[in-house]
Amino acid sequence: MSKYRYLAMAAASALVVAASAGAANAVATHVLTEGSAGGTAVAPGAVLTAGLAKGSTVSYTLKSMKLTCTSSMLTAKVSTNPVAKGTADESLTAQTVSHCTVNVKHVSIASLKTLNLPFNVTVSDAAGFPVKVSGRSKSKPLAFSVLVEAGKLKIPCTYSAASITGHASNKGNVISIKNQKFKFTAGSHKYCLASANVSATFGPVKDSSVTGKPSVFVN
Repeated sequence: MSKYRYLAMAAASALVVAASAGAANAVATHVLTEGSAGGTAVAPGAVLTAGLAKGSTVSYTLKSMKLTCTSSMLTAKVSTNPVAKGTADESLTAQTVSHCTVNVKHVSIASLKTLNLPFNVTVSDAAGFPVKVSGRSKSKPLAFSVLVEAGKLKIPCTYSAASITGHASNKGNVISIKNQKFKFTAGSHKYCLASANVSATFGPVKDSSVTGKPSVFVN
């Protein structure tokens, strides 16, 4: 009799463990969710988009010269979205920047382009929700080119960085970068300044591959 009682208890214990595991899996929260914090996991392959946050600009500070752009759009594809705590991986596939002005008289910005796309992006749910954007390789770093017009002069300048960092926030579903340094890498040494600091806030980040384009949260 004791043998059968032991078998019954063992079977019952196994059922409890299995039920507990199933419950844990059912409520597992992923690093990126949509609609709400702790909501539906963002699927690998999802396409995320974000423009500039309301009232924000992209600013490029080159010593006393400051370029201010009032329009920008990011597009990224989610590669991995693990269960929290963890780090999600994305590929930044597109970025447009336009409507740029400069605080120097008789100087204008003909164009500003992002180079070497796609970029690698990681979003962590560690404290502060750190975000890192990096180039694909040493030969393909983060980079942008700006064409400056001053009278009859047209001055192309290119700046690059191995990586930049920022942070995400669920308040407004934004990603912010501040004073991230890019070094001069190509163009006119006579006219192009040695470095540029870039700041911007993008959001709300939305999953454009889902009906209704829900906002994306970090957990």
